[in-house]
Amino acid sequence: MFKALGDPIRWSIIQQIAQADELACSVLEDTLPVSKPTISYHTKILAQAGLIEVRKRGRNYYYCLQREALRELIDELWTIAPSPRAVGDAPARPRHRRGRQAGSRRAAAEPAAAAEVALLTW
Repeated sequence: MFKALGDPIRWSIIQQIAQADELACSVLEDTLPVSKPTISYHTKILAQAGLIEVRKRGRNYYYCLQREALRELIDELWTIAPSPRAVGDAPARPRHRRGRQAGSRRAAAEPAAAAEVALLTW
């Protein structure tokens, strides 16, 4: 799965499919800077890795993300490096983008969004 996700074109495909329940191949043809055979090659790798499901309807192909496969991958990663894990309806914001500095009064004064996430620790 990591090898399949490591290519920038395949990562773009995953991101586009994740934004829709189902994505037609024609959309990928319009948004990616590669040929139709190259899109086919990349989607085949993603399907073999179990990350997407491919459905053919007439002459058209449609792709949907195998979200459960991604969840399982994330869960496996958490078993390797467990730490407090944010859960809830809204995804937690990445820590590295906050720009929080040690001793910053503003950062210390910001209230935690308790309604959005809860921390699980072990």
